[in-house]
Amino acid sequence: MSEVKLSAELRTTFGKGSARQARRDAMVPGVIYGHGNDPKHVNVEGHGLALALRTPNVLISLDIAGDGTELVIPKAVQKHPLKRSISHVDFLIVKKGEKVTVEVAVVTEGDLAPGNNMLETLLNTITVEAEATHIPTEVTVSIAGLEAGASIHAKDLVLPAGTTLAVDGDTAVLQVVAPQAEEPAAEAAEGDEA
Repeated sequence: MSEVKLSAELRTTFGKGSARQARRDAMVPGVIYGHGNDPKHVNVEGHGLALALRTPNVLISLDIAGDGTELVIPKAVQKHPLKRSISHVDFLIVKKGEKVTVEVAVVTEGDLAPGNNMLETLLNTITVEAEATHIPTEVTVSIAGLEAGASIHAKDLVLPAGTTLAVDGDTAVLQVVAPQAEEPAAEAAEGDEA
């Protein structure tokens, strides 16, 4: 995963008024924390941030005017309930070589065995631990040929090199279920009783 470079500036004023002004100026208010450092309040360029956040667990290099560069990952993103624009973001400071715990999407490939079996997804994401600069975007699992009753557990997932599970290996991720038999329609045989 490559780094996304964004520019930011330190925030000196706080409250709703300054946050609204930042948004009018196409900036997103945010806070940077981690590694025992005091939190830094920043305004980040809005458009670039929105594009960067399209990638899950994106690694961002924030160039903070007058304060250097911080390597961060987004930890919490707040969006406006109606406009769906980003209203605030929390960043976690990471260092190269450091392990971080993140959630990664589980993606399936292939087709189930013939029949009307259905795939039940129990977990859309799986929690893993990976090096901060090599966070996988997704974990792919093959469901080709699986029949009813088959299940895939966390320990069955093939993880990229350097990535380990941060959940119990026996946690069920996917299972194949047989179709539910429909109840036969009750026939009204009132006229046939005679």
